[in-house]
Amino acid sequence: MEGKMRGVTLFADWDPRPDFELGPKDIEGKQTYLGSRVWRNPKVEIVEYDIPKPGPREVLLEVKACGVCGSDVHMAQKDDEGYMWYPGLTGFPAILGHEVSGVVVEAGSEARDKATNQPFKGGERVCTEEMIWCGECKPCADGYPNHCERLDEIGINTQGGFAKYIVLPARTLWSLEPLADRYSDEDIFVAGSLVEPTSVAYTAVIERAGGIRPGDKVVICGGGPVGMAACAIMKRAGASVVIISEPEEARAQLGLQMGADYAINPIEENFVERVLELTSGMGADLYLEATGLPTIVYPEIEQAVWLGRSLNATIVVLARADAKMPVTGEVLQVRRAGIVGSQGHSGHGTFPRVIESMADGMDMTPIVTKRISLDEVPANVEMLATDRQECKITCVSFD
Repeated sequence: MEGKMRGVTLFADWDPRPDFELGPKDIEGKQTYLGSRVWRNPKVEIVEYDIPKPGPREVLLEVKACGVCGSDVHMAQKDDEGYMWYPGLTGFPAILGHEVSGVVVEAGSEARDKATNQPFKGGERVCTEEMIWCGECKPCADGYPNHCERLDEIGINTQGGFAKYIVLPARTLWSLEPLADRYSDEDIFVAGSLVEPTSVAYTAVIERAGGIRPGDKVVICGGGPVGMAACAIMKRAGASVVIISEPEEARAQLGLQMGADYAINPIEENFVERVLELTSGMGADLYLEATGLPTIVYPEIEQAVWLGRSLNATIVVLARADAKMPVTGEVLQVRRAGIVGSQGHSGHGTFPRVIESMADGMDMTPIVTKRISLDEVPANVEMLATDRQECKITCVSFD
């Protein structure tokens, strides 16, 4: 396919902080695994590109929906010294956007559809993983694709989905046909764009935390889209009490709609006292840190673990932050508690399980509170840095 397209592109200056040392996976002037230590003066612009061409094992996807993620916001956001907030793998310039769904319009000669085990014909409705894992390094061979040693990430260090077209490896695509009986027209693609953030939550609370038993109690700290997804997943998994801690009233109410039983405003209320009150003094069995403010939030989680009567609590650190958590080992030892980190969403059957859960009634589309065009993406990315009224903003028009 010949022609031009526009892409919402992030540019930044390679200007490492004085204490930064180039790591073995970093590429001078182009890519780093420590974004907030290197990239300065980020800016977002809409730039014209040639429509890309797929390789033998790739497909060209016409993007139908792409959600704005917190990582998009944090890559465009800067601190007082001009350094971007996002702490992880980054390579610029790059088209932003990784919560992608769309229609296959062209496929390479070796690209096959996992849903049929047949070559792509064109017209297939699909979503994609954000993690582009190699499948050959030791972490991939061991079954941990989220920790691939040659990892690329769509819209973070490779071209993303805030453009009319994107080329993707066929292996990262998943069919949306299981959703066809529940959604139609634009909504199937909006739902499809939510598979990626929902899979991030699923990986955190099911794969990394080990899940819960029916009747367990859960606290979700942070009412962003991933926190919302965690509420839905945990209630569906049988949690007797799901508590969302979120200071923004609109998001707290949406959390209740998505499956939470109670909402705590951690600014106006005493977090620890409320958690213990709502769990009859037991505390929670699982705490999810999805705020990106670990220095503020973790000490309160730790205190709830210490004062609660339950043992064996699991604390999952999910949100990305360039900050150190103040951990008290004695609390973990005495309360037989543990901390696990969670990154990504690939492998372990997560994407197909999330899609089937959606097909079975776990509707995530209420978290999309605003639908926008490509031209509106830069302003909305900037807006989300200071205004949290909207939960998930999704681009659905790319012309």
